[in-house]
Amino acid sequence: MTKTAWVFPGQGSQAVGMGSDLFTLSAAQDKLAQAEDVLGWSVPEICQSQEDKISRTVYTQPCLYVVESILADATRDRSSQPDLVAGHSLGEYTALYVAGVFDWLTGLRLVKHRAELMDSAAGGMMAALIGFNREQLNEQIAQTPDVVLANDNSSAQVVISGTPEAVEAILSKVKAKKAVPLNVSGAFHSPLMAQAATQFEAVLEIVQFAQAQIPVLSNVDPEPSTEGEVLKARLIGQMTGSVRWREICERLPSEGIEKVVEIGPGTVLTGLIKRTCPNIALENISTIENLPN
Repeated sequence: MTKTAWVFPGQGSQAVGMGSDLFTLSAAQDKLAQAEDVLGWSVPEICQSQEDKISRTVYTQPCLYVVESILADATRDRSSQPDLVAGHSLGEYTALYVAGVFDWLTGLRLVKHRAELMDSAAGGMMAALIGFNREQLNEQIAQTPDVVLANDNSSAQVVISGTPEAVEAILSKVKAKKAVPLNVSGAFHSPLMAQAATQFEAVLEIVQFAQAQIPVLSNVDPEPSTEGEVLKARLIGQMTGSVRWREICERLPSEGIEKVVEIGPGTVLTGLIKRTCPNIALENISTIENLPN
């Protein structure tokens, strides 16, 4: 059997209309009804709103979790379990659900709290850099207070996060082929999220994390683990810690992974994995049409 990892995208992969075909699945109806009860709004309505409500953090994160989990369940029904799971930022919650660390409703409630806290965090800025000198970037970050490497996505693509002044200072000093300010409400994955992280930790602490049935590569520590308490501790650190996606990609071959399936909207993660691990087979499942036969 081909050793396979499933990966789940995070904020930034959402798009108006995502999940539209899934919302008609009979197997999805219970989840959609439960989601509306928990969230107080309709996931299908938000996903299909032409006003692009889906791009607001408070909506983005729960919608991604719901869409990804419906796709993951449908994929499991038609094929075997993965050998390893990982998720990028918000996607780690779907990975933990798939691994059996918590049930679906618990995951949704956690994502709801997380989205509300992150949506209310103001005063920060994030920017993506593509095609840059890493040594120069690391040097400038070390010399500039209030900015960190938030997402280390690949050797050629990162996201920095911090105060607007600090992020602008980095952008003015580091040469990059492309530098794009991100449309987010705060400085995610940075110490500026400390207050929100402390509030969220109180929510997480009372949730029971079971032993994972599938090893999980966490954003803040790409060492595979099935220990519930270890995975919880890593999740607690995720809101202020860097997303070490490049290291997760590099870990895949050493774990014997031969194929990676990205489950959720877009192809961002498989694109990053392709750059880092060109010999791994890649597949994307974002619609019913993509599901295994």
